[in-house]
Amino acid sequence: MSKIRQAFKNKKKCFIPFITGGDPNLEVSKELILAMAAAGADIIEIGIPFSDPVAEGEVIQRANVRALNAGTSTDKLFDMLAEVRNVTQVPLVFLTYVNPIFIYGTERFMEKCRQLEIDGVIVPDLPYEEKNELLSNCRKYDVDLISLIAPTSDDRIQMIAREGMGYIYVVSSLGVTGIRSNITTDIGAIVKRIREVTDNPVAVGFGIATPEQAEKMAGLSDGAIVGSAIVKIVEQYGKDAAGPVKKYVEEMVAAVRKA
Repeated sequence: MSKIRQAFKNKKKCFIPFITGGDPNLEVSKELILAMAAAGADIIEIGIPFSDPVAEGEVIQRANVRALNAGTSTDKLFDMLAEVRNVTQVPLVFLTYVNPIFIYGTERFMEKCRQLEIDGVIVPDLPYEEKNELLSNCRKYDVDLISLIAPTSDDRIQMIAREGMGYIYVVSSLGVTGIRSNITTDIGAIVKRIREVTDNPVAVGFGIATPEQAEKMAGLSDGAIVGSAIVKIVEQYGKDAAGPVKKYVEEMVAAVRKA
């Protein structure tokens, strides 16, 4: 059983925070990962900074710019995560795009993930029909290729879910990432359709920012994913963000556990 599946089995309901790697620099990113793990995060998603992150709203776009301006590269991010792995075995997942993987070399990228125990990858701009471009190397190196299901997936929901790996990432709202005051999508109906065809865990992301939202979304699924709200804290506190982020993650973990 993969570390991702084990995390869901152990906790039943998982909290999954996201940060952009290298924002505001790699040393702070390391502090943030360790702080979130200490706060009880079950799985941590790390964005690989990219100049054209098409799924991201303004908050995470700015984080990508800060990380790139700080000199973050994929190799430097891998080096930092090697240091993280000396301290914690919390499951780690990359969120990235097709282009950075292809430029790095798909097999080389997945082999490096395996070496550093990066447990999964999420690739928002990879169409379902083209996932075989990555799938063979993901399987070769035991890296879960995590599928995204959006409210507009309609009759594709079960097709995508049936072949999912790790966990199914349900996108709660239309558009790009960012905090929403209300999440109006019928998440329960989407999760029900997914669970008809797979026993893979289902986690909900995009728009979640408050403990109340996290508890509600985790109650409808197996976990909650939060990115923009955390990246906003990093933007606000910069090099001193580890403490405030840890406090926020502790509150969100407690909310998810109540679900």
